[in-house]
Amino acid sequence: MKLTVLLLPQECVGSTMWRKASAVLLLALAVGYFYGGRPELPEQILQYIGLPNLQTPSQSNQGLEGAISAAWEALIALPSRQWTKVAVGVNACVDVVVSGVGLLQALAVDPGAGRDHEVLHSKDDLRETFIHYMERGAAAERFFSDKEVFQRIARSAAEYPGAKLYVGGNAALIGQKFATYPDLMVLLCGPVGPKLHEMLDEQIVVPPESLQETDEFHLILEYKAGEQWGSTRAPQANRFIFSHDVSNGEMSSLETFVASLEEFQPELVVLSGFHMMEGHGRELWGERLKEAVAAIADIPKGIPIHLELASMTDKSFMTRIMQEVLPIVRSIGLNEQELLFLSQAGDGPHAALPAWKGVPDVGRVGDILSWVLERHGRTDPSSESDLTRIHFHTLAYHILATVDGYWGNQAAAVMAGARVASSQACGLRTVDVSKVELKAPLEFLTSHFEPRERLSLKPEEPVAVWRRGNVTFHLTPVLVCKRPLRTVGLGDAISAEGLVYSELTRQHPF
Repeated sequence: MKLTVLLLPQECVGSTMWRKASAVLLLALAVGYFYGGRPELPEQILQYIGLPNLQTPSQSNQGLEGAISAAWEALIALPSRQWTKVAVGVNACVDVVVSGVGLLQALAVDPGAGRDHEVLHSKDDLRETFIHYMERGAAAERFFSDKEVFQRIARSAAEYPGAKLYVGGNAALIGQKFATYPDLMVLLCGPVGPKLHEMLDEQIVVPPESLQETDEFHLILEYKAGEQWGSTRAPQANRFIFSHDVSNGEMSSLETFVASLEEFQPELVVLSGFHMMEGHGRELWGERLKEAVAAIADIPKGIPIHLELASMTDKSFMTRIMQEVLPIVRSIGLNEQELLFLSQAGDGPHAALPAWKGVPDVGRVGDILSWVLERHGRTDPSSESDLTRIHFHTLAYHILATVDGYWGNQAAAVMAGARVASSQACGLRTVDVSKVELKAPLEFLTSHFEPRERLSLKPEEPVAVWRRGNVTFHLTPVLVCKRPLRTVGLGDAISAEGLVYSELTRQHPF
């Protein structure tokens, strides 16, 4: 469509004539754009004719962030029935958090080209894999095979200026988050050494069988948004994790964990640590995975199980997880890399996509979530699978996808997870809107296939809801911390918070 813009005389500015002319011009533009298939007016034209534009950047982002945060506070509410006892296992360790670039420089490692390695055997493998993920701004976790080299690196990390020790391991971190709720009893099983035991919240119960004489250490190499090393520049803040952790890698505490449930009588079980097996070779994990599945099968059917996934690289291992573990849990939590790898391992939707570029496309994410629940979940009532819930989190937004009829309070749950991501990344207990920014798309397609919808996010109602078959999706934006203080454990805090605000509304028929 061809558009002609009339320029009015300068002396008309501010006069009644200008206001009338503006109205006429606006009407003409609106009609023209309507018949030309462009119902929206360009921002530049709205600004030119001096009428208010609700989407101008000057207002927008500060106002949007404040509105979203206020809406969260108004809308997030605990469910009518809450968990009182939660059992968490089975990976636990001490995290040594350091500057990734700083530590590698201290190790006299020079920057160079990035390359991914499924298992790290040397400092060069570490350097290449760190760069590979740093240039993508992506999180990853790897096993370091050489015990002696790892111990030398660990000593250097512990002595590096500014190094900090934290509770580590998905299970321990999830347990720590649950322990912030005083009415919630938490059981933690995992390889708990003296240092970790000292750092755990007093509310957490650790069975004597889980205590060991030495701690397992994981090295967390963090980098900031825009940080540069050689020619590599990080597009966003994140971290790279590696360890030589045999106890967690073999999930040696799993049987102890399952045995302790009879006495503790939890209402919810949270499992994590399967990804740690991967670095020990196919022969070991192949046999150990069978034993793990058998142990999980001994958990009483009436107790819902949530599985927290983490970074993996072996498609055969991920396929086995999908086929043998997903069907025996009710809920899973995962991020964008783990979701895409699920699809790649199972030849699912968008499996040809090598990696996400920027903010993961909502439509593609929705397609994969739907496929996981249809292929490995209980979308068909006659299915023997237990899986009815997926909590997906990425930097800019979160989605909870649930099979209808099994879970309640999911709008509050997804908002609660996003709220804790926004506050915890900034090192705060509450969201400070001056320290966060909105990166989520305010308009998106729900799928790349038909039928699909185009939805918009409203700041005052910051949850977009849509359905596909008997699966309901709840999406909320994250207010991303501009200068995050710590990225480790965010996914665990998100999943834990989402579970606290979730309610199981119906037991599966067994």
